[in-house]
Amino acid sequence: MARVGVLLMNLGGPERIQDVGPFLYNLFSDPEIIRLPTPALQKPLAWWISSIRSRKSEKAYRSIGGGSPLRRITEQQARELQSVLRQRGIAATSYVAMRYWHPFTESAVADIKADEITQVVVLPLYPHFSIGTSGSSFRELSRLRDNDSDFRKLPIRCIRSWYDQPGYVRSLAELIAEQIALCELPDEAHVFFTAHGVPKIYVEEAGDPYQREIEECSSLIMDELEKSLGYRSSSSLSYQSRVGPEEWLKPYTEDVLEQLGREGTRELVVVPISFVSEHIETLQEIDIEYRELARKCGIVNFRRVPALDTYPVFIQGLADLVQASLNGPEVSLDEASQLPSGVKLYPQEKWQWGWNNSSEVWNGRVAMILFFEFLLEIVGGNGPLHMMGLL
Repeated sequence: MARVGVLLMNLGGPERIQDVGPFLYNLFSDPEIIRLPTPALQKPLAWWISSIRSRKSEKAYRSIGGGSPLRRITEQQARELQSVLRQRGIAATSYVAMRYWHPFTESAVADIKADEITQVVVLPLYPHFSIGTSGSSFRELSRLRDNDSDFRKLPIRCIRSWYDQPGYVRSLAELIAEQIALCELPDEAHVFFTAHGVPKIYVEEAGDPYQREIEECSSLIMDELEKSLGYRSSSSLSYQSRVGPEEWLKPYTEDVLEQLGREGTRELVVVPISFVSEHIETLQEIDIEYRELARKCGIVNFRRVPALDTYPVFIQGLADLVQASLNGPEVSLDEASQLPSGVKLYPQEKWQWGWNNSSEVWNGRVAMILFFEFLLEIVGGNGPLHMMGLL
């Protein structure tokens, strides 16, 4: 019998306050996040940004207990999935590969090799494909494969995205229905989808399918909510968690909350559509920041749908994905990481000067300017950063 390794890929998160700085450093060291013309500048710039952002990020993590629960939840998801697959007669072992914090992808690959797995199914815990999430994780795994002759021999099947998987859609619809039923005025409940944002350039210039998949997914969930569960509600969709000066997908979550408040919305059911595990974006950004903003906007009842975590219907849906991958057409690692338009965004092949539509290029320029300003202040001992108390 084939020994199947199921590799669950996720972002990762700092588990302790002292992990926040190193986690941010790993994050900003990735050229998927900030594009620079000279690779040698990537790590110094990452060190500088992580140093500047650590204080604010540490405060956010303290507000949710001092660290991210993402690793604990993902490992529990892996155990539950492994159990379901074995009940179905599949000799599967699940592994967790985080992109920016422990357990790193290298560790998962080492465990797969040590366990003498005969084939691998790669399942990103991002339902919707994007360059900076699934794409980055696929490319990291591809890099490791290319540098490891033993790992290169293993057959690898990839699940690129699964935003329309019935178990996933059904799970969110059921959890939304539970929150609507708890509203004081269920008939007036407004379903508010909020997804993690991505830079607009990803969609417009690189052909990233993320926005289309998010929109289709929210429609599927609302259809399931009405047809199977009997709830008819108004809904809206927004994007959160943007960083940097470039334009990200709109509408932004805070803008839609303000609009809903002006329109007199009282019952709000918030759905973290692109997050399958509780972490900083759900526990702090939604539950604390957006809840407070909603209150200020006049929204009386703010109910947040819990992340899927180990919800049984969701875990069964993940098992269905793995089983379908094993029995269906093979999707290779190279195919999974390929962008629809064929545009090669990373690494940036040349430095571009002058005005153009690529705000991502300007993001890199701004980062470099700030980095050089930081170096000048270190040497000179004074400047704007000193005046703000940051140095």
